[in-house]
Amino acid sequence: MTAAHILVAEDEPDIRANLGRLLRLEGFDVSLAASGAQALQMAHTRRPDLVLTDLMMPGMDGRRLLRALRGDPRTAGVPVVCLSARVEAADMQGAVAAGASAYITKPYQSATLLACIRGLLAPGGVTET
Repeated sequence: MTAAHILVAEDEPDIRANLGRLLRLEGFDVSLAASGAQALQMAHTRRPDLVLTDLMMPGMDGRRLLRALRGDPRTAGVPVVCLSARVEAADMQGAVAAGASAYITKPYQSATLLACIRGLLAPGGVTET
């Protein structure tokens, strides 16, 4: 069985590296992007099975990335998990309204993040918020 391909969009180098390490240790095939624009380009080059994106990034932020992914038939169905330090209900609702499959607050618990990812990648993927 082929490992699921996860595209991570995170502008903070340490967080990006930690997410990549965690996901690779769990057996996922991981691509890392330092910006929303880079992630979008990478998603068009190689369609991911799931996108994990920070919401607050300079330039194309996670919400704009999410809208771009949802607006493109090639990536419209890809599950997108949003990570954010913002815990306000309005932020969570805004991300879900924009098409997020799940919203996880930072600092995240590895077990929670992995359970969410596995649920979304399972047949008939589960939406968690």
